[in-house]
Amino acid sequence: MACFALVAIFASLLADPEGLNVAKATAKSHAPPSADYWLGTDGNGISILTLLIHGTRVSLVVGLAATAIAIVIGTVIGIMAGFYGGWARSLLMGFTDWFLVIPFLPLAIVMASVLGPSLVNIIIVIGVTSWPGTARLVCAQTLTVRSRPYMERAKALGAGSWHQMTRHVLPNVMPLVLAHVVLTVSIAILSETTLSFLGLGDPTRPSWGKILDSAYGTGAMSNGEWWYVLPPGICVVLVVLAFTLVGRALEVVLNPRLKEER
Repeated sequence: MACFALVAIFASLLADPEGLNVAKATAKSHAPPSADYWLGTDGNGISILTLLIHGTRVSLVVGLAATAIAIVIGTVIGIMAGFYGGWARSLLMGFTDWFLVIPFLPLAIVMASVLGPSLVNIIIVIGVTSWPGTARLVCAQTLTVRSRPYMERAKALGAGSWHQMTRHVLPNVMPLVLAHVVLTVSIAILSETTLSFLGLGDPTRPSWGKILDSAYGTGAMSNGEWWYVLPPGICVVLVVLAFTLVGRALEVVLNPRLKEER
């Protein structure tokens, strides 16, 4: 995971952004790997390695930004539902279940089509459709925190709802939220790759999904151009696996019940 983060941060130093300019591409299109182009070129004669390096930045930015939106929405709804209970919990959790029932991909495709292809819109689409799992997790944890004795003492001492939620509930649910953040990032990156592969990503920015979409559109898969297909696919698998493993490890460390089970 750290390797991908470093590549994203120093993308401009590792690969000249001018190499993404189609007008300045002088290499042969669909060229196989060589000493000059280690991973070959795409249909426009642009180095696939350059596309991969700059695509790393796009994938991580989308993953982190969309996760931030999803976590904020899910945490706010989950805490309010678990803290107030009653009709508020039924209403908020019913709204959450409605999002869970609708298949993610069709909903994301419809929203991306309506908003238009841009990086900001993709972040909004993924963030707005990825919060229900966080809301359910936070709601369950909030119900546990609300039943603890110190919450009764805080209420007896005159603490208001806002004070209880921000000073007592939020600090206790944050460890599980942080563990869930890492898992959500991997889902967001995979979602961005899927939407870009379907042609709903930002057409002006390179991403791993866009590389795969271009490879499919130019017939690279049927022509045996493995250098056009495998590198972006392997990058997606590795970064999703890295975030998933880190998220599972954090969940075990921060969740006492999982510690006892082990």
